[in-house]
Amino acid sequence: MGVPRVRVVTLNAALGPLDYRVPAGMDVEPGSVVVAPLGPRQLVGVVWEPERLPTEEVGDNRLRPLTALLDVPPIAAPLRRLAEWTADYYLSPLASVLRMILPSSSALEGSRQLTEYRPTGQVPDRMTPQRLKALAALEGRQGTIRELCQHAQVSEAVLRGLVHAGALEPVVVEADRPLDCPDPDFAPPDLSDEQRSAAASLSAAIGKGFDPVLLDGVTGSGKTEVYFEAVAEALRQGRQALVLLPEIALTEPFLKRFQARFGCAPVAWHSDLRSSQRRRSWRAIASGEAKVTVGARSALFLPYRDLGLIVVDEAHEPSFKQEEGVQYHARDVAVMRAKFEDMPVILSSATPALESRHMVEIGRYRQVTLTRRFAGATLPAIKAIDMTQDPPPRGRWLAPGLVDELGANLEAGEQSLLFLNRRGFAPLTLCRHCGHRVQCPNCTAWMVEHRLMHRLACHHCGHVMPPPRACPECGEEDSLVPIGPGVERIADEVAALFPDARTAIVTSDTIWSPARAAEFVAAMEANRIDIVIGTQLVTKGYHFPNLTLVGVVDADLGLSGGDLRAAERSFQQIQQVAGRAGRGDKPGRVLVQTHDPDAPVIAALVSGDGPGFYAAETEARREAAMPPFGRLAAIVVSAEDGSEAETVARRIGQAAPSVDGMAVFGPAPAPLAMLRGRHRQRILVHAARSLDVQDVIRDWLAGIDWGAKVRVSVDVDPYSFL
Repeated sequence: MGVPRVRVVTLNAALGPLDYRVPAGMDVEPGSVVVAPLGPRQLVGVVWEPERLPTEEVGDNRLRPLTALLDVPPIAAPLRRLAEWTADYYLSPLASVLRMILPSSSALEGSRQLTEYRPTGQVPDRMTPQRLKALAALEGRQGTIRELCQHAQVSEAVLRGLVHAGALEPVVVEADRPLDCPDPDFAPPDLSDEQRSAAASLSAAIGKGFDPVLLDGVTGSGKTEVYFEAVAEALRQGRQALVLLPEIALTEPFLKRFQARFGCAPVAWHSDLRSSQRRRSWRAIASGEAKVTVGARSALFLPYRDLGLIVVDEAHEPSFKQEEGVQYHARDVAVMRAKFEDMPVILSSATPALESRHMVEIGRYRQVTLTRRFAGATLPAIKAIDMTQDPPPRGRWLAPGLVDELGANLEAGEQSLLFLNRRGFAPLTLCRHCGHRVQCPNCTAWMVEHRLMHRLACHHCGHVMPPPRACPECGEEDSLVPIGPGVERIADEVAALFPDARTAIVTSDTIWSPARAAEFVAAMEANRIDIVIGTQLVTKGYHFPNLTLVGVVDADLGLSGGDLRAAERSFQQIQQVAGRAGRGDKPGRVLVQTHDPDAPVIAALVSGDGPGFYAAETEARREAAMPPFGRLAAIVVSAEDGSEAETVARRIGQAAPSVDGMAVFGPAPAPLAMLRGRHRQRILVHAARSLDVQDVIRDWLAGIDWGAKVRVSVDVDPYSFL
């Protein structure tokens, strides 16, 4: 009989599964989290069933012993099956999926205290530009030195100097503080008959096995309150619940509503957490102490001990698609996790994705609908403003009809929202002398002027620069002019038209954390803001009863380009932003500025014919065999040397297999031909729904060596076509 051995998947994506010897006295099982030696290094890994991960067997005499068994619960079999499925479906290394299950290295250590730092308010005697920058960025924040460095974008030496100068003070934090437990009967809501029926249907599914449900309710119909009753039932049964939100900025208003219903806040999981908070949350989730978790898409892979319900809120949102690393779609993976764990999953949306609607039509999902707004509120009237007939004055972007309505709302003491899905002041800076366009040095993208921050920024790679005084091309001074509007430019126009109006700009530049979102919500609820100018961040989740007017500045913006979901996305976005109006007892109205009022999307919004729009969109997709009636996958080749990227892409294209039901397009330069200093080539695979396109691509790419300097990534079910 040989020595006891186990197969381990480490968190290193470059390695395959490795076999190790189990030391005497160490009790491991599939799912155990262990530390394994590899050369001089010690790697965290997970013990796996050997029959599920074949690898080359090595002799007992060559096996190295495991170093340690970590004091955390084993990764359960259903989550291991989900990790396998995700790696297989999205053509990613299993190790990369495990990194999402075990994202916090500190969480794997035993109970301990942490030292964090926070500003004291004391100003150091010697103030340098770097110290000034750090103190401005860290106001109101607390975290480890490393976290504060990352946030302030300064070196550790700068922060250590501030500690010695007394401007930052240490704070000892208990890493494993006890959590409050939500009470399912703390404050039961007063539901309408329609809401009560929907809540009963969702609650009845808890504990009864796999049940994917599309909760389709108009904006303001109380979908959150309805699915909260399913969460309450999961709590009564002693199970955990997970609610996924598309934006971390939505977390804070959601937490307030949750606390009002259940008496305490849920556990939060998102990128803005300090490492001590991530550690506490992960351990509480794994132990089962955290009964309800609310978080961004990454919360989907955490090792819940006894998960009984998943809710995907705003399930139509494209931000649930991860665009880097493991390029998964959280909505689809949530359904698969519910299947592996044999439990219900609720996809909640006022504008469900066409893919979700199709699953209802073919009987894979059941549908629960809410057709009326809560408390008698009415849906807003939507009217198109034809910009060819009612154009704004030269140099302005708001049509006279919209300006008149804004003035009327101010007179009435009601709030207004102007929506433009374009951050910054202007999307393009142009030299009026030579026509030069200021472009990012790392990407094939224009630099966007952010006048509030006095800089030009690339929205793709993050490169920033001060606005040049002279044209970089011809050298002419004061010749650079902004072209087109962003939200900051619209805010300037509003300030010129209504100097006494109190305005707020709401974008990811201004609402970058849940705390900033909470400040915005508080100001709106206290009527300290008259006019909001915002991007897609304001299209979902917010409830402001005194907001009665919505103006869509450029409804045509999202309709151009080669995105197959462009029309659907524009419809969803405008419908969602329209849903912010008239949510209280005052009726709402929506004005949509467009140069093409007869476009199908605009006509459907104005007439209220959502079903007709979706029927036409579905038929167009069916005829073209596009998702959900066909399959797409993108192969993106990138390299710092453009010729290398092109050569490898051409080799991949030439090696494309001839398979019935599959067509290969390209290679061709990607629309965003350069990103973060890397040249990009793109190949698009279009396949029949019945074809296992992953196996075809896996075998296709396996025979090609592209070298260390070239990256090849595969995006299955792509949402971005850049």
